[in-house]
Amino acid sequence: MAEGTGGPGGGESLLFLTDEQLRKGIEAMFFAYRGFTADPDRILEGMDYGRAHHRAIHFIHRSPGTTVNNLLSILGVTKQSLNRVLRTLIEDGLVESRVGRQDKRERHLVLTEKGAALERELSDAQRARMRAAYRAAGPAAVQGFRQVLEAMMDPQLRRQYQTLKETGS
Repeated sequence: MAEGTGGPGGGESLLFLTDEQLRKGIEAMFFAYRGFTADPDRILEGMDYGRAHHRAIHFIHRSPGTTVNNLLSILGVTKQSLNRVLRTLIEDGLVESRVGRQDKRERHLVLTEKGAALERELSDAQRARMRAAYRAAGPAAVQGFRQVLEAMMDPQLRRQYQTLKETGS
């Protein structure tokens, strides 16, 4: 196994991280997540939307025409919960639900122009924060960060993530 870079709090050997080093990483993850979601939360707050709406908008944008069942699988939420979120997004003119061409029981989801504009606003805020963090950390840290995140994923979720990565956009 490769050695760490050393340095303050960096973990001299990745095989022998102490509980304290792991605790610091866990806490950093919590606070980073708060920062990462803060800007979109502020944007959505005035619209009476929350993170579930943001996640739905993000993945519908990422895979236009995705089915409700696929979105359920990606988000890992109940059908009832997703239906509540989708109902508001559809009623507010952000998402359009289209009947499947081959299977009439399927519902395919796409963002409307209004939905795409909101997705851009939310993503721009997160991209700006992520871009600044990546620049501050440097290329090696960016690659290492991605490897750590992927290693933390459950195998099934890693497969879904890989599929999304391969589709580009």
